[in-house]
Amino acid sequence: METINKYSKFIPYLYFLAVIAYWFTDVNQSNGITAYPILLFGIPFIWQIIKPNKRLNFTLGITFVCLSSYMIVAYLSDIFNIVNVSNSAKQFMVYGGIFVIANFVMALWMIRNSLKSSF
Repeated sequence: METINKYSKFIPYLYFLAVIAYWFTDVNQSNGITAYPILLFGIPFIWQIIKPNKRLNFTLGITFVCLSSYMIVAYLSDIFNIVNVSNSAKQFMVYGGIFVIANFVMALWMIRNSLKSSF
């Protein structure tokens, strides 16, 4: 149990690294070499795993809470049909909802990590 508690603080960073890796591979299949700047988004998360910094952690957390909040508003507008979307786009709404909630929870987890007395 002690090992789980020791490494659980890295879960949000690994989650966002996995999302960046998926985003990179998806864009790389269609656009080729122009997808490589996407990998630059992973640098702060790798830095947090190697050498944690409370300020960077808090900044990343606040940034992704804001982005996730915007995604929640966009997701809710899709659910309530404020904006018309095609049927094929509606098929992905369940996966999109899971992604939106997961991003928000991971961002809150990063903020919680930065507010703890020992990181």
